Amino acid sequence: MIYLDNAATTKTSDVAIRAMLPYLSQVYGNPSSLHSAGQRAAEALEEARARVGACIGAAPGEIYFVSGGSEADNQAVLTAAALGRRKGKKHIVSTAIEHHAVLHALQKLQKEGFDVTLVGVGADGVIRAEDVERAIRPDTVLVSVMAANNEIGTLQPIGDVGRICRERGILFHTDAVQAAGHIPLDVRAQNIDMLSISAHKFGGPKGAGVLYARKGVPLYTLIEGGAQERGKRAGTQNVAAIMGMAAALEEACSTMQATAIRVAALRDRLIEGILAIPHSALNGDAHRRLPGNANFCFEGIEGESLLLLLDDKGIAASSGSACTSGSLDPSHVLLAIGRVHDVAHGSLRLTLSNETTAADVDYTVAAVREVVAYLRNMSPIWRDLQEGKRQFIL
Repeated sequence: MIYLDNAATTKTSDVAIRAMLPYLSQVYGNPSSLHSAGQRAAEALEEARARVGACIGAAPGEIYFVSGGSEADNQAVLTAAALGRRKGKKHIVSTAIEHHAVLHALQKLQKEGFDVTLVGVGADGVIRAEDVERAIRPDTVLVSVMAANNEIGTLQPIGDVGRICRERGILFHTDAVQAAGHIPLDVRAQNIDMLSISAHKFGGPKGAGVLYARKGVPLYTLIEGGAQERGKRAGTQNVAAIMGMAAALEEACSTMQATAIRVAALRDRLIEGILAIPHSALNGDAHRRLPGNANFCFEGIEGESLLLLLDDKGIAASSGSACTSGSLDPSHVLLAIGRVHDVAHGSLRLTLSNETTAADVDYTVAAVREVVAYLRNMSPIWRDLQEGKRQFIL
């Protein structure tokens, strides 16, 4: 199997697995317990807090362990909402291409009387910091802009947005789930107040994540029932998963530059090969994107059929976010960059890892070309396009 769905989840790294094992079989105490077994686990948590914080320029006391990116996103958004209610500020700025963990939390707040402005993107899938600045109002309490898009991989100008928010005294949150471990992050330099991380996007285990909250940000308690995480996230911590996450993030950050150069070269090779297919297009900016992300549209086919036939050829791919894989609606991200519904339905996301080889890329290019040709030969829409009964879009 050629695994090209690393944006959905990565393989748990050997480093992470080795880091986890002692906390499954030896240091298995509850870190909230006062006995020595529990305190050894508590010490491990504090060690992991410092290690994760060092990777993003944060202090250990600013790291909160959660179940993953969706929980972290929700807690960040609801934290700002709680602060806004107290201050009489009920306006939030975000973008049209955010993950649904942010967008759905914002929709919930709209039902509770909040006003939300979603900044659009251009065809390149990149927001403009000046557009965010124009959207800010006197009653704005939060700006939330993802660091890297989960579907098309485009990198957003979070440093510029963070500077604008700091100058205006507005909380700035970034969903860094796709970015952490793949591109440099520095919460101080980028003026980030809250940041979301999920372990399984960089070789850590599923079910572990981080919410960074700058000292002084009054976090909203999303889960009640205990004093864990300084009273801001109840529930016994998954010590083994957290230790695996810390080890995986350290490894990813230490090899980031070399990995990015290698993977980006393979990504560009993949893009060049697939764009040789007539009436295909790359979604998002060709260069301002994650090293391992390539997202395409093909006119005249359905993405679901494409995925199933690629799976038969031993290639694991996706059409977009794994969180919306059961939806029949086209991607909100592709619609936001201007793709029409018919074209957006024929999308393919291929996301590489450090284990991807040149042979994998070449095989995938050949397989995609073959499958696209096969599906188009069966498609009445493609026949209409060929016969001039419909106009080509791509």
